[in-house]
Parts: sequence; structure tokens; C-alpha cells
Amino acid sequence: MQAEIVSVGDEILIGQIVNTNAVFIAKELNKIGIEVAQITSISDTKKAIVSCLDEAKKRAQIIILTGGLGPTKDDLTKHTLCAYFNDILVKNEEVLVRIEEMFKKFVPTPINDENRKQALLPSKARVLENKFGTASGMWFEDDDHVFISLPGVPFEMKALISDEVIPALQSHFTRPFIIHKTILTHGLGESVIAERIEQWENNLPNDIKLAYLPNIGRVRLRLSGKGPNEELIKARIDKQIENLLPLISDIFVGYEEEASLEEQVQKICIEKHYTIALAESCTGGEIASRITKIPGSSSFFKGSLVAYSTAIKTEILGVDSELINTHSVVSVEVAESMAVQAKTKFNSDYGISSTGNAGPSKGDSDAEIGTVCIAIATPKGVYSEKFLFGKNRERVIQKSVNKVFEMIYKEIV
Repeated sequence: MQAEIVSVGDEILIGQIVNTNAVFIAKELNKIGIEVAQITSISDTKKAIVSCLDEAKKRAQIIILTGGLGPTKDDLTKHTLCAYFNDILVKNEEVLVRIEEMFKKFVPTPINDENRKQALLPSKARVLENKFGTASGMWFEDDDHVFISLPGVPFEMKALISDEVIPALQSHFTRPFIIHKTILTHGLGESVIAERIEQWENNLPNDIKLAYLPNIGRVRLRLSGKGPNEELIKARIDKQIENLLPLISDIFVGYEEEASLEEQVQKICIEKHYTIALAESCTGGEIASRITKIPGSSSFFKGSLVAYSTAIKTEILGVDSELINTHSVVSVEVAESMAVQAKTKFNSDYGISSTGNAGPSKGDSDAEIGTVCIAIATPKGVYSEKFLFGKNRERVIQKSVNKVFEMIYKEIV
């Protein structure tokens, strides 16, 4: 069984926003055994919507649209769907009451006629209750196809998918099970891993598929299976993983379904009562940002000092200026001093530092652009590594952050 996701709105087509809605919907559909055949982005025009619906129903049994349901004249999805299914708009009193109550409680401006028009809905549609906004979701059935229209506001769409759409699809269709298990690795590139596990991959059974999902400094290996027996699929995937892990034991971190590398670091720190502090230069707070995005980080993360300029490294962090003059601000010696100072000033078990030239100019150091030094001060001492991460500024920063988590993970494990 296949679905197509259609995102309506020029804001996606011109790159003004990222289409995160489609990512969320695809994941949720996969969980209940529905494959996504295609994801499409179209303009909010009658012609584009009609053409897309005609094509989508050739490929998929389930078509889910997001966007174009607002109260303004440029939102045409509801009216186009009404015409597409030869329907009329009728006032839904229950929806109108809910909209009026929402304005009374949460909106400082009074409700107007445009807002009330949100209660006009196609008579043939099953209304999907939007608890967080004025645009209701709509469910249409046409022969053996289901068409679902949802608002484009992400938190409204997510609630509708979870509370209304997924339960309805589960009741409406008999579906197979689709099982994914994703292995997290770090430190080796895709081609090197592929060469290492080539024989294992060649021996995979036909019903188990492997996908390589590379990122900067990390590669995810996703094994997938599909069938009517959930436990059998899981057992077959687990058996293949059992044969794979000895081949990648040095780069294996865990499973994506369980936790990311950052979450693994947090888990270990909490279990072992370790604390961490940071002194960041070239990464500009990105390491701290990754840590604090995870709930519960305050239980092990002491804090961070973004010592971006050389003056702050000496005056605030306490790095010896002679050390910088002798070795350069981008050096393993300075990185080690930064890590020790972070550990000391924050009274933490581990201090981690980054200093480098992310580009495009060299700043206070003559080190080659892309040079990054990372150090970790541990309860037993301090050590560092020097890397060349290329010329692209964004990639240099992201590679640096990923490498920090790789290094601290190895250290605390």
C-alpha cells in the first residue's frame, strides 16, 4: 500500500521554508506499514492542485495534502477540493463554535467573517478536528482512494496526524508491517564501510534491504523488511545485525531508534555521574547547542564559554598569552589549555575545547583554513587531536562538532 504526500504553497517552492511536514508524515505512515511512493510540492493554484491529484491517484491509494487551508484569498485548497469532488461548502456549526471559543480564549483580536468562513467545509468530507487552529482537516473517499487535506502549520498538522489520521488509516486499511532498524556509526566514510562489509551485504536475503545514509563524519546503516508477520521480520533483521556488528564494532555507536550519539553521551554521563564543560572557539556554541537540545542535559552539562576572540581566550578563559604567541591560537597546545581551563572553571569532570580556522579568512592564526584542534581534559589528564576539515565553513563547523561527540563518546565509554 502506497501513499503520496503533497505540500501546497509557494513558500516551499521558493525556498522560504523547509518542508518538514512531509518528513514527519512519511515517518508516521511508515510506522503503520504504509510506504510513501512520492513527495510533491506544488503551487497553491487550482490548476496545480487538480493536476497533482489526477497524477497522484495513479501512483497511490492514499493522498495527503498539507497547506492552503488558511482564511485568506490565496488559500485555495479547500475550494479546489470541493470542486474536484463535485461538492458544495456547508457551514459546520460544531466547527464554528470551536473557532469562536478559540478566539475568545486565545486570540486578542476579535473574530471576523474571514475567520468564521473556516467553518465552511465540503459536505462530502469527514471533518478531522483541529484542536490547535481554525483550519479543520478533511477526509474524502473516492472509489478505493482516500484523500486527506491538512493545515500546513506544523504543530497543527502533527496533532491531526497523530490523533485523527493515523487511527483512521489503521481502521480503514489492512496493512503489512514495515520494520526499519538503523545502526549508528562514526569515524569512517561510506565507501570504507561498504568495502569492509561487502561480503556480509552480498549475503543479505532478498527480503532485507540495506541503505547507507551518510552525514558529516557519520554513516547510518538502515536495514528494512516488510511482511505480514511483525515478529518474524524483526527476528530476521536482528539476525543480520548480529552478523554485522563484529565487522563494525570499532565504529558502532548504537541504534538510531534508541538514541543519537549526543543522547548516548548524555545517557552515559548521567549513569556514571560525569559532568562536562566546554570552551568553544571556531564552533561558536554549536556543541553546547547540540547538548542543550536534549531534555535533561542540565543534569550533566555545567556550561560553556564561547571564547571566540584571542583576547577572550586569555582575559576570561585564562589561556597563557605566551602559549598563543609561541604555538598560534589554532594549535593543540592552546586547545589543551582551553580544555583544562574549562574543566577547572566549571568544576567539571571533563573539559572539551575547539579552536580552528573555519574560514573564509584566517583570522588571528596563519593555520590553513579548515584546521581544527580539539582537546579533552579528563580526570587523568588532557589530550588533543588536529584535523583538516576542508574549505567550506559550514562543513568545517559541523565536522568539528561531530568529531567532538565522537571523541567524548570514546573517552567516557
